[in-house]
Formats: sequence, structure tokens, C-alpha cells
Amino acid sequence: MAVPAPRPGSAPAAVGTGADDPLARAVWRLRSRGCWLDAAALLEPHAARQPSAALHRAALLVERCMFTAAGWAEAEDALRTAEALAGDDGERGAAACERGQLAYTATVLGVRDRADEARSALGRAAALLAPGTPGRPLLDFRRGLLAERLADSPDAARAAYRRAHAGATTHDDPLLLSFTWRHLAGLALRDGELAEARHGFTESLRIREELGFLVGTAPALAALAEAAPEDEAARLRTEAARLFRLMGGVPTWLAAQLPLEEPAGNGEPAG
Repeated sequence: MAVPAPRPGSAPAAVGTGADDPLARAVWRLRSRGCWLDAAALLEPHAARQPSAALHRAALLVERCMFTAAGWAEAEDALRTAEALAGDDGERGAAACERGQLAYTATVLGVRDRADEARSALGRAAALLAPGTPGRPLLDFRRGLLAERLADSPDAARAAYRRAHAGATTHDDPLLLSFTWRHLAGLALRDGELAEARHGFTESLRIREELGFLVGTAPALAALAEAAPEDEAARLRTEAARLFRLMGGVPTWLAAQLPLEEPAGNGEPAG
């Protein structure tokens, strides 16, 4: 059974949520609930010989690192397999994009400084993935992350996010749009453009709720709270904290932004 190629534009790259294939649907359901190891296990029988399955599996395990700050060895092993099986520029470029994301994640989470590796890998991906190809919007988004978080260059980040946003629209990738909306809104908030920020954060949350991307909903709620009036912000953070607990404390980096103490009374989260 051939595994359908992953949607390279999905952020972070994995399966398209609208795929007709039963395996793709099963992988998406697990991924959207933060069950990356279970999702990767479904692909494992195919990943030893199919480049698309190997890349898909690697992308899931790289995403797990981003959300949990764990599983680095598994992600590295899966990436090496994907890199070894890649047979054309599109596959090699997608693998390099995942390599860059893993290195970026390790750097930004303070696990190990791999910034040079991240830049090199994403640069290699840019040489392999031509503008207009399906994998390019995700690459543009990740280059924006490097510009914003590692180079502190908001103008370069904004330009990259806008290219990614346009590409995600062209290639009908709503999950990537949820990421580009959120990061463009973050830059708008940084510039004091409150209405623009609120709109972007709202769109990001709406898309994630519509897709059922549960593991990404708490971060979207917390982001919207940053641009909301005080009373609404408290409600949004309380709901984000409820979801954060429901998901077992992922993404780990969100903990510092949320009111995580259980409310008094019956022990149920408020809101």
C-alpha cells in the first residue's frame, strides 16, 4: 500500500487534513491530539522504503520535539532515514526543511545552539524547492521564524510570513495559514497595531478550531489573549489552561503564560 505524499505546506509538515486516504485520516486524528508517537507508528511499516512515508514520519517526530521538548533522538533517526530515501529535489528539499526546523527548535527551546545548522539546512531547502512549488510556503514560514526569533529581524520575518501566507492560500493549506496569521499578528502586536493583531489571532484560532487541531488550540487562545481586553483575556487564558491540562501539558513552553492552578470549589476548570 502506497502512503500518500505529505502536504509539504502543512505547518509543521505532515498530512493534509482533507485527505481521502484512511491512513492519512488516522494519522491526522492522532497528530491533532498530540499523539505523535502513535501517528508515527502507523507510518513505520512504510517508512523504510517509501520516501513520502519516511518524510511524513520524520515531520511528525520533529513536531513532537517542538511541542514537548523531548524525542530528539527519534526525530534525528527518522530524519536520517528520510534523507537517505529522498530521490528528487522536492524530497531532498522537504527533508532539509525538516532538518532546519529540528535545529531551530533545539535552539529556540534552549536545548542546544544549532542556529548555524538551521540556517544552513533551510538555505539548502531554498536551493532545492523552487518558488511556486507546494513545499515552498512552509519553507518561507520557517525562514521567517529564524528571522524573527534568532536574528531579531522583524521586517525580514514579516516579508517571509507574507510569502508563506500567500503560498498557503494558493495551495489551500489552512493549517499553515493558522500559523502565518498568528505570527503576522504577533509582529503587528509588537508594532502596537492592536486591531490588526486581534484580527490575525482570531483567524488563527478559528482555523484551528475548524480543523480540530486540538493540540494547537491552547496556544492560539493564549495568543489572542495578548490582544484582548482584560476581562476577555482572563477568560481566554483560563480556557487555554484547561486545554493545556487536557493535553497533558503540551506545548511545554506555554506553561509560563497560563494560570495553571486549579480553581477553588469542585476542582473543575473555570470557563
